[in-house]
Amino acid sequence: MARVVAHLPDLLFGSKVQGMLTAAGHDVQVAPTPQAALEQLDGADLLVLDLCEDSAARLATLGAALPVTRALAFYLHTDVETRRSALNAGCDLVVPRSRMAREGAALADGLLAADISA
Repeated sequence: MARVVAHLPDLLFGSKVQGMLTAAGHDVQVAPTPQAALEQLDGADLLVLDLCEDSAARLATLGAALPVTRALAFYLHTDVETRRSALNAGCDLVVPRSRMAREGAALADGLLAADISA
């Protein structure tokens, strides 16, 4: 079981992501703000980050922590610049929201096992 910190501001989609990660056996702590996520990262195995709203501010807040924690981020498929920014900030895997909905637990498990595939 991995310790996951997740910043999921969209309540409906966030509860889906939280549920799939919990069902996969992970201990998920949901952080209401990027700053709260940063404060909870100590000892976390994975950061899950929703980039759908104000992604530039989120990445700026969390960017310093990304090199020390594996990060899985997801974005709206039309926002290619957000994907690029997230990868440049140090996210290990950045996928469209639709892929996260289908494969979120498998993506997290693969990332935790260091089997990163985009």
